[in-house]
Amino acid sequence: MSKRDYYEVLGVSQSADKSQLKKAYRKLARQFHPDVNKEPDAADKFKEINEAYEILSDDQKKAAYDRYGHAAFENGGGAQDFGQGFGGFADIFEEVFGGFASAGMGGSRRRRNAPRRGGDLRYDLEIDFMDAVFGTEKVIEITRMENCHDCSGSGSAPGSQPATCPECNGAGELRQNRQTILGTMVNVVSCPRCSGNGRIVVNPCNNCSGRGQLQVTKPLSVKIPAGVDNEMQMRLTGEGAPGVNGGPPGNLFIVMHVKPHEYFQRRGDDIYLSLDINITQAALGDEINVPTVDGSEDLVIPAGTQPGTKFTLRARGVPRVKRSGRGDQHILVQVSIPKKLTEHQHELFTALGETLGKEVIPQPERGFFSTLKDSFGDWFS
Repeated sequence: MSKRDYYEVLGVSQSADKSQLKKAYRKLARQFHPDVNKEPDAADKFKEINEAYEILSDDQKKAAYDRYGHAAFENGGGAQDFGQGFGGFADIFEEVFGGFASAGMGGSRRRRNAPRRGGDLRYDLEIDFMDAVFGTEKVIEITRMENCHDCSGSGSAPGSQPATCPECNGAGELRQNRQTILGTMVNVVSCPRCSGNGRIVVNPCNNCSGRGQLQVTKPLSVKIPAGVDNEMQMRLTGEGAPGVNGGPPGNLFIVMHVKPHEYFQRRGDDIYLSLDINITQAALGDEINVPTVDGSEDLVIPAGTQPGTKFTLRARGVPRVKRSGRGDQHILVQVSIPKKLTEHQHELFTALGETLGKEVIPQPERGFFSTLKDSFGDWFS
């Protein structure tokens, strides 16, 4: 089944600002959270709402979605994908409902030592223009924390286990009662002895000194699909920071930074090229060799070609991400006027000028650059 439009999911317009997005999200999250709504499809709806908000509340992801739709966050399945991973329902429930959840909805407040998903990591990858067009494979090195292999992240030496914190009895927090004029006030603070974990390491692991994690640097092979653009993101599922208390790891996001090309420019899936021809080629016509990302191709210049004429080579642009076909290559022809002439060339131009006359023809108000902007849009903005 195809995904619904994210704006439709949240019930907002495409022009909605962040405050409107958050208001719509919180309202729907309260309505469809599985701990509150017992309808069979509540979990699926809540996941859909969560996913829509995660994308639209991030400026870069929202721009990518507005431009490419759901295709901006897909990459053929598997371990790699465009977009961002989403935390579990418990994280969102605590964020949206806070302490009100335990008081008025019959739920229990989330334990501090419950399994939690690891954080997401970011890696900025610079790639060449041609690699972005046709795709490539890169080996990157990332430095991150990983659970210690000797103790499996517990921090305790092999054969032993962490003990329940005697200060908080495993709760991970301490409650302090204060008498005020309004009555008894309860102040809840993180347990200082176990740092809120509810457990303490009695026999530390020698490999990680009881920390449970070690900093490691490891290589990762990244397959970059054809057609990626600047600032587009790839997700490597499970390659982020390790989870807490046995929770799943986070994701690693690869952010693309495409180097500019020497003479090609890209707008969406189309490629633009400005090309100079001499005055004779423009007047008499010619067949010239034009560079494309696929190699050189022949292009016929008709006689009488004017400066600013645009030619298009179909399907010589960038492959479309998650769609078939390619963009086009647009060629803007400029006529190069020689600054220096040989004596013989001067004689030829003088003779030609005598046959063309000296009449000056005023042009309409719309000038040369207006014509260029009509042809190429914001390329000349």
